Amino acid sequence: QVQLVESGGGLAEPGGSLRLSCVASGDSFSHLGMGWYRQAPGKQRELVTRIFANGGTTYRDSVKGRFTISRDNAEKTAYLQMHSLKPEDTAVYYCHARHYVFNLEYWGQGIQVTVSS
Repeated sequence: QVQLVESGGGLAEPGGSLRLSCVASGDSFSHLGMGWYRQAPGKQRELVTRIFANGGTTYRDSVKGRFTISRDNAEKTAYLQMHSLKPEDTAVYYCHARHYVFNLEYWGQGIQVTVSS
């Protein structure tokens, strides 16, 4: 069982930056694919970015060049660095982990990111 705990959300002005962190419990972090999803009010949850165990990454088009996902296996933590934030980035952001070998997935509790002046 893996528990994920997010931190770092809050309020930012348009053009501002925030960094989200996701700390995982257990000993399997280095084998996990990590991702960040978000869900805005009235919309479906969407994948923002992910980083695989081998370090490969993917990004949705709307955040390319602005968001960066990274991971620190020693700290069992995934990060989402967000720059040039836009009001449309406002959402609850969820950390996600997937163990591809055992086909298991885990979710964090979600953290609010609000971009507003």
